[in-house]
Amino acid sequence: MAAPRKKKKINTADRKRELLNLFADISGKTEIVEPMKKIHGTLRDKDAIEREVALVMREILDQGHFKTKLKPRDLACLVCGYYEGKNDTEIARQLGDEKLSKTVARARVRLKLFRDLDFKMPFERELMEQLLDSGKTMKDISEELGVSPSTLREYRHVIEQEKDTTLDPFLERIRDVMEDRDLTESMTRGLNNDGLSEAIDATEAELADLS
Repeated sequence: MAAPRKKKKINTADRKRELLNLFADISGKTEIVEPMKKIHGTLRDKDAIEREVALVMREILDQGHFKTKLKPRDLACLVCGYYEGKNDTEIARQLGDEKLSKTVARARVRLKLFRDLDFKMPFERELMEQLLDSGKTMKDISEELGVSPSTLREYRHVIEQEKDTTLDPFLERIRDVMEDRDLTESMTRGLNNDGLSEAIDATEAELADLS
């Protein structure tokens, strides 16, 4: 009776490297970020993205950097909506109340998610800033500039938030999350168009078994 063959021991690190190289070959990607589950799984999940942004928003609110009736998850939805190209009314509608559009706009500006329209003032910006520094009342300044006091306050809010650096460390973290999302969605679209999703899933399963 023949002696049983010894099972060949698999080098886990080498196997992972082989699988990643295989993925690079079939997808045409020259750089693969390991682990692959980060590329193909969590980061392309919109809910996961919103949860991560919401955690940052909770920090901002808990530290009292600005007050709003919007909750952390609402603010995360606002950020994602902004990056998706939605306007303030569309974002408010997504939050369940179109009347929140002004609240959304003010929170968006506080988060430095500016739109070109925010800076389209019917007067010279420098003139407004000079008048605001002059000590005149908002009523006097609004009359001189030919706008309502409420409109003037909105323009002042934009200028103040543009200059305020308080939230910059938090906003940088949010931008990193959104850039990861953009990269992931771009890669996922390309892979789906090439019909490679199943190949990636199979490769991920093998990597998970080797972990």
